[in-house]
Amino acid sequence: MNKAELVTRIARESGLTKADSLRALDTFTALVMRALKKGVRVKIAGFGTFVVQRRKARVVLNPKSKTPVKIPSRRAPRFTPSKELKAMLAGSSR
Repeated sequence: MNKAELVTRIARESGLTKADSLRALDTFTALVMRALKKGVRVKIAGFGTFVVQRRKARVVLNPKSKTPVKIPSRRAPRFTPSKELKAMLAGSSR
């Protein structure tokens, strides 16, 4: 499902207009991104948790030249599904 399909479904199921649904979705994603940028965990009960995880610096081999390449440390987003979401997915056939 892409963003346009999600907006259409939100509008259909909530009774909002597509424009209001788009604004709501954009606001939600902006708020989550701002919180993650500040290092704040975003927990949505029954859905899951968004956090920022620090990845350590490491050295890997370039597969073509076999020379070592240093990858610097960085922050990366991570999503952990809730127990409810995991249970729902485990119980579904698809």
